[in-house]
Formats: sequence, C-alpha cells, structure tokens
Amino acid sequence: MATLDGEPVSADDLLPLALTNLGHFTTVRVEADGTVRGLSRHLDRLVRDFGAGLDPGHVRDLLRQHVHGQALPCVVRVTVYDPRADLGHLARAGEPHVLLSVRAAAPVPPRPLRAMTVAYERDVPQVKHVGLFGALHARRTAQLAGYGDALFVDRDGRVSEGSTWNVGFVDRDGTVVWPRAEVLPGVTMALLKQHTEHRVAPLTLARAKGMPAAFATNTAFGVRPLAAIDETGFASDHPALDRLRETYASIPGETP
Repeated sequence: MATLDGEPVSADDLLPLALTNLGHFTTVRVEADGTVRGLSRHLDRLVRDFGAGLDPGHVRDLLRQHVHGQALPCVVRVTVYDPRADLGHLARAGEPHVLLSVRAAAPVPPRPLRAMTVAYERDVPQVKHVGLFGALHARRTAQLAGYGDALFVDRDGRVSEGSTWNVGFVDRDGTVVWPRAEVLPGVTMALLKQHTEHRVAPLTLARAKGMPAAFATNTAFGVRPLAAIDETGFASDHPALDRLRETYASIPGETP
C-alpha cells in the first residue's frame, strides 16, 4: 500500500519521481509495539536534506495514519519530493509531498551476510536520496557473483559503506571501529555510536579484512554480522556482535 499526503497514490503522481528522480527518503522499522527507534533522527535528516519547508510533525501524523491497521512489525519508506519537478526547471521544486510505502519486516536477527567489494562512491554520499542506480547496480553485480551484497571501496582504497547500510568492524581488543570515509550518516549507526564505546579510523581493505569481526547496520535489520568480505571470513558469533545487538534492542523507540 502506498499513499501520497495521506491519499491513495496514482501513477501520474509517481511519474515525476520516476522520470526526474529528485527526492529524499528515509526508511523506518515500526516495531510490534508501534514505536520507531531513532524516529526524531530520521525526521531531522529529511528536513535537513529536503529543506525547512518540510514539517516533521506532519510527517509523523502521516506515518501514524499509514501504519494504522498494518501488521506489525513493518518497514515504512518515507519519500519526500515535489511532483512539479521537471528536468529543465529544478529550482522550482521545493514544495514537499510525502509518499509512504510499507512492506513486511524481515525477522531479526538476520542471517550473516557475505559481501563483495566494489569500487564505488555514491553521489552526494552524506545525503539519503532516491538516486540509487549506482548502489543497486553494485548490489546486483555482487549477487550475480554469488554474494549477498556489495561493500564499497573508495578511490583511495578505503572501505566506506554498503549499498544500503553502514559497515562497522571489531578489532582484536573488542573495540568497535567505524570507517572514516564519505558515507551516509545512518540512523542505526548514529544510535550505536551514542550508546557504545567506539573509534573512527580510515580503513584500507587489507586492514578491514584483518579484523576479527564485521557487521552491517541499518534500520530494517539493526545489526547484521558479516560472514565474509570477498573470500575473507569473519567470526559471525563474536561476542561483541551480541553486545551490539543487545545495546540496539535496549534503545527505546518513539511513538509517531
């Protein structure tokens, strides 16, 4: 089910988004109790990326309306765009409209993930935007090669992020290490940084592969162990990963 500003969405409503591809989104997981971890952070990011014309209170209202009667938990994508946008006059696009779509939530914890490295840097990586072709092309390339997803390595040979997730590592003393690179500041990563001891450091691929454990984070699944990067395996049962999952699960959610 999808709605635009609380009403059923039509194909004509979606044409500008599909053809012009200018917009921003965030994805939230609505838990069985109806709450969302980090909801304020998700809304703040939408306002930051789209602009001050977006009312976060209005988005909360639409989200609450949209999930009413849905089977929980579920995952809701909140996309903000201006249907008047056209390729020749993008400066005129600035009136926010809110598209909501829902899908069933995958069970947690998810199975460990095998990732293949791909040399790629997302356009405007600090912004969560709807321009996903490059990232999804990398994911498809990895899956055709027999992996579950793609892990990006930038032009300087540093590990950065996954196709739709942040990546973290655990070093030999059990400390969580996040890559220092141009990445999307994910909400799940931000919450874990707030509640755990960690450090941020540039990680070459060789250095990353030398870590005992690695994991992916995003809102849909929380913390997901990496079983391998390329042909290098990791300890999916490392105790630090259990602590990260427990920490994330203990963070209270917000009611829309």
